[in-house]
Amino acid sequence: MSTAYVPQQPQPTTPAGAPPTPPPTPPHASEATRLLCAGTYLDSGYRDRVIEELHLNEQRIVAPSLGFDAARVLAHALRARRQELLWAGAIIGLWVVGSAVSAGLLFFFLWPSVLLALAPWIRGRGEQPSLPRRIAAFLVRWWGRSFFAVVLVLVVVAGFGGGSDDSSSYGSSSSDYGYGYSDSPSVGDVFSPSNITDAIKPWQAWFTLAVFALIAWCVHVQRHQFSRALAAELSPQRFPDAASDPAEQAENPRFQRLKQRIRVEQHAPLVMYHEARPFCGAGAAYATWVLAVELKPDKLEKQQPLSNAAVLKRIRPLLEQLRVPAQYAGPGVRDRLRWLEIDECVFLPAEGLLTRDQAPYTPQAFEEHRARAVEEGAEKRRHFLRIRVGGWEEELVVTVFVRIHTQGGMLMLEIAPHVLTPVRADFKDADRTAHRFRNNNVLGKAAGAVVLVPASAGRSFAQLGRGLVYVWRLLTGGHAGALPDGPALSVRELGSVHAGSLFQEMDVARYLKSVQDRVANGVRAALAEAGYETGEFMQKIVNISNGDVHIGNISGSNNSVAAGMQSAASSSYSSGSSVSGGAAPQKGADSNGQ
Repeated sequence: MSTAYVPQQPQPTTPAGAPPTPPPTPPHASEATRLLCAGTYLDSGYRDRVIEELHLNEQRIVAPSLGFDAARVLAHALRARRQELLWAGAIIGLWVVGSAVSAGLLFFFLWPSVLLALAPWIRGRGEQPSLPRRIAAFLVRWWGRSFFAVVLVLVVVAGFGGGSDDSSSYGSSSSDYGYGYSDSPSVGDVFSPSNITDAIKPWQAWFTLAVFALIAWCVHVQRHQFSRALAAELSPQRFPDAASDPAEQAENPRFQRLKQRIRVEQHAPLVMYHEARPFCGAGAAYATWVLAVELKPDKLEKQQPLSNAAVLKRIRPLLEQLRVPAQYAGPGVRDRLRWLEIDECVFLPAEGLLTRDQAPYTPQAFEEHRARAVEEGAEKRRHFLRIRVGGWEEELVVTVFVRIHTQGGMLMLEIAPHVLTPVRADFKDADRTAHRFRNNNVLGKAAGAVVLVPASAGRSFAQLGRGLVYVWRLLTGGHAGALPDGPALSVRELGSVHAGSLFQEMDVARYLKSVQDRVANGVRAALAEAGYETGEFMQKIVNISNGDVHIGNISGSNNSVAAGMQSAASSSYSSGSSVSGGAAPQKGADSNGQ
């Protein structure tokens, strides 16, 4: 029986003279993983997307998980769904039993409950839904609330015996005086509040109220269960201990099998991708650019062979120096560049595989692909030097993909930065929300449960319906025997905000500038060592690195001036070179450039 290969994570090396670097936080214990796990309990829509991508579509290879563990997020998503379905079944059971025992009185509350459950669906999940959606949701919500409130008041009045004496005396007086009496009452008389309360027996009313109290208790226990989980296995103190996480120990053969596959794939240096989504999982593309410059021999130097691997080898030491803190910063400096990770990765298309297990994740297979891909011009198979910085407890992940290629006397430099923005604000507030619930008084907890009772029937029916639809898709979709496919989405990207804070944007700019400058200096040094002119290359770097006005002397060339995002510096070196991609920053686009 063969064991699954789990690739070794890239470990930062400490350059000579630098203080020892503390060990990085493993992905399964990172803060980003913890918050995403908490998010599966908070947002059913996010939870469904996680389960659909990682559990239902088992033919899809998981997207690279930069700074987090997708398998652990899936474990908590499945656990949250199981708990949700159990509580939904219990609440529906109370409604059914209560309706039968109360002689159908509880059925009067079913319609407004469905309306209240439909209102969020009508409004939609977008932050800014359209005006017709908001108006329709508002009307449906308040119609349901009004209907529920009116019927509830009538039931309470009937429970205290209200209306029976008045209506009997009214009937007798009308009969005695011989007017205002008819054997065929009008519709208004039948549906008047007094007649409705007369039709409801006090025991029916009290039994209905007791059922509502039990439903409120179920809602309270469900919320308490989540708050207790955040104080226990999802707490910052206990979360790093994955072995004691109850979600990881679920006895589900399908989950255990997929968990092992995900952990083999998510951090492997070999990236199996979908053609339409090559950088899925890396975040939003951020000012991707490609530089092409002609290799011109320096007449004063002797030319040496210049390979792609040689240029990359010259870049790595310069990048590793970014881990060294400032001379007077002290050994305890917390700059995230100390944990900068540098490795090589190879992108391969998922098309052509017959089974998911055929992906070549073994060290020998990867080394063979890397050795061949590093010198290729590449179309589908591509080799990259990958530089990653995980800031803000792995909530802000900056990844720079660098590719060098020399062909026909030209040098091509591709730099594709990607940024994973922080986790959603409501996920980050999960600890605060759970703490407030646990420390609230009895009245506050009761009120929080009571307000959720009116929509409980419609909400529980919807939850059970989604569960049945998922089981049907799981049984009939044929995903287990489907041909392997690349990832369709990243659960980390799904749980991210559109943009970070100003401090985080400043950190992104700092990380990217540091890495790009070191890459450019490394390429320049490799060109100089191989006996080629570097002036034109440095000029192009200045032109596309930023949109600011830059005036200065460039080594090996005439004075140049570059101003604006689409400017070109004047120089005597102009033939045989081109620049593309630097004029339009792509900040905010997804990993597919959309």
